[in-house]
Amino acid sequence: MKLIGSLTSPYARKVRIVAAEKRIDLDLQLDNVMAPDTKTPAFNPLGKVPVLVLEDGRTLFDSRVIVEFLDHASPISRLIPADHRERVDVRRWEALADGVLDAGILVRFENLRPQHERSQSWIDRQMGKVTRGLAEMDKELGANPWCATTSYSLADIAVGCCTGWLDFRFPQLGWQKLHPNLARHAAKLAERPTFADTTPRE
Repeated sequence: MKLIGSLTSPYARKVRIVAAEKRIDLDLQLDNVMAPDTKTPAFNPLGKVPVLVLEDGRTLFDSRVIVEFLDHASPISRLIPADHRERVDVRRWEALADGVLDAGILVRFENLRPQHERSQSWIDRQMGKVTRGLAEMDKELGANPWCATTSYSLADIAVGCCTGWLDFRFPQLGWQKLHPNLARHAAKLAERPTFADTTPRE
């Protein structure tokens, strides 16, 4: 299978980590969706990465769809629980982490616009989502070793990709000082080879 993505995309990173945890080999093909010659729209009409191209040529897009497919593609290291309540809890964590990322990415793109075209009220609105989302994750994590259930899951991967991307794009936030539970969680994840091997970079 072929994965179209970038080394900076936190959503592509989530897919790459899930694939590594499941011991599924993916052929990573890098593409810059902002470049004039981007190939991504040929595989995803929305022009977003990641995109998973299956052996038969069909494509899957949106990281949440892709990781569900991968989790069922191999019995190794199940990351989404079979139990309904636990499953919903894991997907809720994923939705929260992805929502923080969505807001952070909107801020990044707004800041890339010329100074006179930027909307500070828009930036403040999106950063409010980031701030509240981090606070909620820190509170819910508490002293627990993992985000959902009693073991490592997709929830931890999603949260780790979220905080890792914030470190990469917004190092000035210093979120670790305000959210010690998340900081502890991030430090634990950093020890896993699947996270170390997929650190965001240009």
